[in-house]
Amino acid sequence: MTAPPRWRVVGADGSGIVVVDLDEDLRETGRTRGDVVDLAIAASAAPATTRWVWSDTARWYPQLLAHGVTAARGHDLRLCHAILRDSAWTPEASDLRGAVVWDAATAEPSDGAPALFDLDDGEAGAVGVPNGVDAAVDEFRRQRAALAGSTDPARLELLLAAESAGALIAAELHAAGVPWSREVHEGILEETLGGRPAAGELAPRVRELGAVVRAALGDPAASLDSQPKLLRSLHRVGVLAESTSRWELARFDHPAIGPLLQYKKLTRLANANGWTWLDEWARGGRFRPVYVPGGVVTGRWASSGGGALQLPRQLRPAVRADPGWTLIVADVAQLEPRVLAAMSGDRALAEAARGRDLYDGLVERGIVDSRQEAKIAMLGAMYGATTGDSGRLVPALRRAYPRAMGLVDEAARLGAEGGVVTTWLGRTSPGVSDGWRDAQGRAGAPDATEADRARARRSAGDRGRFTRNFVVQGTAAEWALAWLGSLRTELAQLPAVDAASGGEATASGPVFSRRAHLCFFLHDEIIVHAPLGQADLVAEAVRRSAARATQILFGAFPLDFPLDLRIAPDATKD
Repeated sequence: MTAPPRWRVVGADGSGIVVVDLDEDLRETGRTRGDVVDLAIAASAAPATTRWVWSDTARWYPQLLAHGVTAARGHDLRLCHAILRDSAWTPEASDLRGAVVWDAATAEPSDGAPALFDLDDGEAGAVGVPNGVDAAVDEFRRQRAALAGSTDPARLELLLAAESAGALIAAELHAAGVPWSREVHEGILEETLGGRPAAGELAPRVRELGAVVRAALGDPAASLDSQPKLLRSLHRVGVLAESTSRWELARFDHPAIGPLLQYKKLTRLANANGWTWLDEWARGGRFRPVYVPGGVVTGRWASSGGGALQLPRQLRPAVRADPGWTLIVADVAQLEPRVLAAMSGDRALAEAARGRDLYDGLVERGIVDSRQEAKIAMLGAMYGATTGDSGRLVPALRRAYPRAMGLVDEAARLGAEGGVVTTWLGRTSPGVSDGWRDAQGRAGAPDATEADRARARRSAGDRGRFTRNFVVQGTAAEWALAWLGSLRTELAQLPAVDAASGGEATASGPVFSRRAHLCFFLHDEIIVHAPLGQADLVAEAVRRSAARATQILFGAFPLDFPLDLRIAPDATKD
């Protein structure tokens, strides 16, 4: 029998760190005082059943990691508050919804101890949520009561655990960093952009392409970085583009288009991942982005610095393992369509995906004629496309897979009518805005114009497309969190490398320099940095964790989530 969790609520008052140890009935049984080092020692000695409860993982956990200590499990009050506050499964949680002080943005990870010790108990800290232990205990009580009174406490509790584990992992990813070769990165920039430009100047190849474009436009003063000005220059030479997007410009045949597209591509590289980015974000052999768990309303992660969610294919060779280490890179094939099959219980769609590329499975069954058509049709079904190839192909999916298509169609209907939808584990979409209600009300007024009615139809359709995708994208994010959490547990059980062997990844910090660890996550892809001798063990752990995530969410439903897994010294994709 699994031991019940031991909840330890962490806060700060004028004397430093305070830990309140609660028994299963949430009664206070003890209080210890100390500083962050004492908390780190307590964390390392705590049994595996201990759940550390704190206001904001991004505020507290980096301090433990800096002292070489990890927390096995956590409960992030801020993240869990947001889930329980909005969930349609907690209709009676008015006390929790009234605690608006917990509706706060996340802190950025800190490599040092923030000024927590000057806070009075219950006083709000820099992140806008209370760091005081009494305030944390009160909020924890509200959350446990909301969970107990929910319509599906088992699934919601799983979501809270997964979200909180994700917060721990986000802090660990920042602490460990992505192994990054400055030499390789600079070589790519040199080859692509030319030499490093002086401050305020363009890279040589960008400058050369700009001159070519201006010559083709017959306008030596043309502004290439301002969309309105560039459009005016293009219109003067007969390129009647409506925007400067790559897809729009590629429609036109003019000598300026080719070099202009290349100019825009190189400019993006220079601005987003050039030498300035390298100096700021990839110091000391590690890229340390700032992840924001739950930063998107669907539960997907966001990033508040470094561009963690935009790792260009061109720069992936710079993601390079330390000597004596390697990378295990894995991503899931067609994560969202597989999630849709499992959520809807559509066994026919699951069978098309089992053990193979799902899109190939659709072709083999004669649903569509090509893999590209299968991809267009499935994305159209999940994102609500009704025109073009998607509009032509989606009806074939409805005929073949009525349960899967019925789920997203019903989600779209609810959204278009102003309702909310919920993911598999209970994350609920935001309600409609006042502007949305006004538009719908105006369309029904006696003096409504056709423009009013068109505006209402458009806003209803937009919301339907949002809720259609919300249920799938949000559940896919839940599956990914379960994958990460399961893998984190498995990696922690692997032995550390022998410090005397000299094979440490020292730049990964005191916690991760001697053990295999997650170092990157992007929606459906992970990268693990591991000692060479453990590569096969880690690869199997990655696969087992994916299977475990499927079982955790969907039980025995006959569906697999196949991985494209590579063991390599760098993260280059084919």
